[in-house]
Amino acid sequence: MNGLWYYAIAFAIIWAIALIFKNKLTSHGLEVNFPLLMWKTKRLRGFINKLANISPKFWRWFMNVGIFISFGAMIVMTYLLLSSLSTVFETPSVSLVIPGVEIPGSPIYIPFAYGIVALATVLIVHEFSHGILARVEKINIKSIGLLLFAVLPGAFVEPDEEDMKKAEKTSRMRVYAAGSIANISLFVVAFLITMSISSFVIPETFHEDGIQIERVLEGTPAYDILQTGMIIESLNGVNVTDGNAYSNALSTLKPGETVNVTTDRGGNYSFVAGKNPNNNSLGYMGVQAVKNYQINDNVANTYGNTLPWIWFSLLELFNWIAFLNLAIGLFNLLPMKPLDGGHLLEELLDYKLSENIVKPIIVLISSFMIFIIAISLIAGLTGGLF
Repeated sequence: MNGLWYYAIAFAIIWAIALIFKNKLTSHGLEVNFPLLMWKTKRLRGFINKLANISPKFWRWFMNVGIFISFGAMIVMTYLLLSSLSTVFETPSVSLVIPGVEIPGSPIYIPFAYGIVALATVLIVHEFSHGILARVEKINIKSIGLLLFAVLPGAFVEPDEEDMKKAEKTSRMRVYAAGSIANISLFVVAFLITMSISSFVIPETFHEDGIQIERVLEGTPAYDILQTGMIIESLNGVNVTDGNAYSNALSTLKPGETVNVTTDRGGNYSFVAGKNPNNNSLGYMGVQAVKNYQINDNVANTYGNTLPWIWFSLLELFNWIAFLNLAIGLFNLLPMKPLDGGHLLEELLDYKLSENIVKPIIVLISSFMIFIIAISLIAGLTGGLF
């Protein structure tokens, strides 16, 4: 069954329970107003206060730098999004990513378990950082919680609206920038961990031995021909001994070309290459492959043949933590409301322009950005389906 069905069933059960037991759930902090489901609590406010009081000067200094980083990232992201319009139907710059689900047209597949943990880190550091900076700026927090907008999950820190209005513009900008800067900071930490594991731990523990098929995407040229777990030994006559050899062989594939693959399971497997969803000029097999490793003898003699493989699980986990925190953190800095980038831009424009001018500008920019993102998503989905 497609992963989307599991999500659909889960959300249907959640909403059925919420609507049936609406009155009882309200007493436990749940607000049920379809299509919005919210759970609020005040219990974590003390913890956020403690974090904010550790070093208010540091938080302010860090987020002053964060404001400049945010606007720099906003400019770069906007430029990249606008630049992608010329190739939007060939290589869409925006695509949906749902853990455990293959999205048509998306080159990214996020394993369910790793994806859920990584998304949890995105939400936690993002919202807690908003809360920490709010308290640093003496803005009270009314509640903290989780939400579900139809089928879109999220989290929130609810600041006191009157306190936000009374705060200085710079204070509000620090609060708005905090979430994405925290995500980018966590990306840096996770990236350094992955680099340490891949550059030092893996080479000392394993040695590379070919390329292994991790997944064969349904409906692609190699589906029902190649199988998960096969070790690719050659591709169109090119010996595949490592990742570089495999990448070089893939780069020569053309759409409509016959692909010949030999594996460790014997025989020669042939099929016709399709068009790469992200570049129609390249051939496409529909195979997701990883480097095949073997444990070094000295490591196996010390730690056995099972325990050392945990390094690859940690490597993949931190890879996804890094990727999702960077991707979502940067996306959230696009100049459009209700994203934090839209609020930041609004505060910046409000320094010199009147509210009557700023509001229409923000609405226009937000509408334009939403239109571009929608076009890119539609192009990716239709390109993957057809």
